[in-house]
Amino acid sequence: MTESITVRVPAKVNVQLAVGAARPDGFHDLANVFLAVSLYDEVTATPADGLRITCSGPDAGQVPLDATNLAARAATALAGRYGVSPDVHLHIAKDIPVAGGMAGGSADGAGALLACDALWGTGASREELLDICAELGSDVPFSLVGGAALGTGRGERLTPLEVGGTFHWVFAVADGGLSTPAVYGEFDRLAAGTDVPAPAASPALLEALRTGDTALLAGALVNDLQPAALSLRPSLAGTLAAGTAAGALAGLVSGSGPTTAFLVKDEEAARTVADALLASGTCRTARVATSPAAGATQIRT
Repeated sequence: MTESITVRVPAKVNVQLAVGAARPDGFHDLANVFLAVSLYDEVTATPADGLRITCSGPDAGQVPLDATNLAARAATALAGRYGVSPDVHLHIAKDIPVAGGMAGGSADGAGALLACDALWGTGASREELLDICAELGSDVPFSLVGGAALGTGRGERLTPLEVGGTFHWVFAVADGGLSTPAVYGEFDRLAAGTDVPAPAASPALLEALRTGDTALLAGALVNDLQPAALSLRPSLAGTLAAGTAAGALAGLVSGSGPTTAFLVKDEEAARTVADALLASGTCRTARVATSPAAGATQIRT
């Protein structure tokens, strides 16, 4: 039997997050344009006597090590489909910010799913894996696929998007997390009594991705959850101001936050903006990355 399988899986940034009104099931219809970025977690699956989760790396202490962890849920779901016992030790080498709006938990779920499929030899098809991902959470399918995609429904129905170049980013990581349900709840509160339009992808943004036009993308970035995130965490406004003052072409809250994402011209500008953000005292750390990045990928056995 294979001793262990390691899968590398990327973080994401939402370059557009258009949010519709709350549905009867409590979810929201979305037009969610995902870009995978070059910040990664690694999930290693090793045979064990039972299901066990361990974690190392920045903020590892904030990662749940019980059955609520998406990696554990992924292993259990795959095992249930194929009638095997979920006896596996899943170790997460964490480098994606925790509770930061960059889908780190979703990445771990997708990574665990791919690693367990290889370890157990279940031979699940891509469609089956994506189906399990959708059951686990709205962002998990994209973590498996990577690259760039438009997510509709609650974000789980993916349409791949063409990207014509490399985009450079700086991510400012805030102290503490923001609860995604709380941010959506605040969105609903702020939208109460208004006519929330049906979400739709921006043609200008899709064209910017297709052509690799950084300036056009900067002008098209939008996140409908940003006002809610700023309402719950007003200090993020200072981070956004610091990044744009340092030369970022645009900045926005990443997903439900509290990480803020800054689009910059090139690698040199990324280093300049990252240094300025750290010096501003408005964030805990600043990370430089590029996009698009590959989805969940087995890197060693």
